[in-house]
Amino acid sequence: MNKNEQFRKEVLASVQSLSYEQLNKNVADDKWSVMQVLEHLYLMERFIVKVMADQLQNGENCPVDEKPFHLAVDRSRKVPAPPQVSPSHEKQSLEQITKKLKQSREALNQVNERVSEEELRQKSFPHPVLGLMDLKQWIEFIGYHEKRHLAQIEEIKNEIHA
Repeated sequence: MNKNEQFRKEVLASVQSLSYEQLNKNVADDKWSVMQVLEHLYLMERFIVKVMADQLQNGENCPVDEKPFHLAVDRSRKVPAPPQVSPSHEKQSLEQITKKLKQSREALNQVNERVSEEELRQKSFPHPVLGLMDLKQWIEFIGYHEKRHLAQIEEIKNEIHA
């Protein structure tokens, strides 16, 4: 979880100085705004926690091999967001999205603290690109997923300031 916290701090520090207009500005029709990236991170973490909770309660034991989820930071390959984690076009303030991100992280921390690593390694569910990942890998994936999108945020910021 230390990497997850580190990556989250980097994401929030990256957007701290942006105005409401900059956060919500779309630089192109086919690109997300910084706020949409942040909303996607919130939706993704919330979705993963929900599926983890369901797997812990109802899933069958299905240990899997370690996947190279750390490669998620490579932005040379685009992966379209599934509908359930696609952001809206609703404009939000940094305060609003920060509160949501805090809530989703608290939910993740609760799962991580109450469940043993062994239990997390026994349950799994599929990633659209990497295939079956156990819940421990999913927790770590969240951080690398955020680091991937930190690079996207930096690209958007450069376009906003260009």
